[in-house]
Amino acid sequence: MAIPTRPPDGGQRRPRQLTLLGGFSLLDEQGEPFAVPLNAQRLIAFIAFNRRELLRTYVAGSLWPESTQERALASLRFALWQVRRSGASVLCGTRTHVRLAVNLTIDLHEVFGSVNRLLDRRAPCAPQDLVPSRLTKELLPSWSSDEWVMLERDRLRQLFLQGLDAMSDRLLSQGRVQEAVAAALAAVHQEPLRESAQRALISAYVAEGNQCDARRQYHEYRRLLRDELGLAPSPQMELLANHLHISVSPELRRTGAWVNKVNGATQLGHRSATLGTESNRSRRLSG
Repeated sequence: MAIPTRPPDGGQRRPRQLTLLGGFSLLDEQGEPFAVPLNAQRLIAFIAFNRRELLRTYVAGSLWPESTQERALASLRFALWQVRRSGASVLCGTRTHVRLAVNLTIDLHEVFGSVNRLLDRRAPCAPQDLVPSRLTKELLPSWSSDEWVMLERDRLRQLFLQGLDAMSDRLLSQGRVQEAVAAALAAVHQEPLRESAQRALISAYVAEGNQCDARRQYHEYRRLLRDELGLAPSPQMELLANHLHISVSPELRRTGAWVNKVNGATQLGHRSATLGTESNRSRRLSG
């Protein structure tokens, strides 16, 4: 039989929003934060991240790996008591398991959904899926002693970079060039040596009609790659660079063939490839 961890006030405040990206925060329905001790935060975060009912022995061993099982289980019981005392009735447990007790909105799970939709080109994206800042936050950045956090932080970083690449591609295919540049810039800022992000940014600059920015970005990346790793850009990047050194004719830009040729992974298509020319033409007409 499940024994919910009820708050001292009889459950008047109900947890609603849990934040794990950028730092821990647990808010009630009015947007007011719960004052949760660090040990209790660690427990809530671990249960929420795993998204399922977990054995007490597994939770205790994961959060207190240097303790004996008996002491780790005692630490778990104390952390559950701290959760209950904080008024956040967010966990419940049996003699053998612990799980989330309420339907929380968890930012990390929402971002997982966004990345999955971005990576599946057949899936429609919601407006919030195309906001780069959602994919630039670290998992619990101030937590440096939890091994599971550090491992997942690295994995999430790679997943979010893939999401930013796909976001830039998706935005460019919709003709939202400035937003595509912002998404690609976010990925380059996170990992300057990531070539797929650099290609996405260069392609977005060209589609925007800013070949000077595109060329400068290529040369900066080439220098960085040489200085940091002693490497040269890939053939795919060099092919893109070769096209940057020639003036793309209006006819070729209208077909979009050059973009698909030099950056086939992004499949930018006709509309994004012509937007830079069309926007420049519009500015000339309006002027």
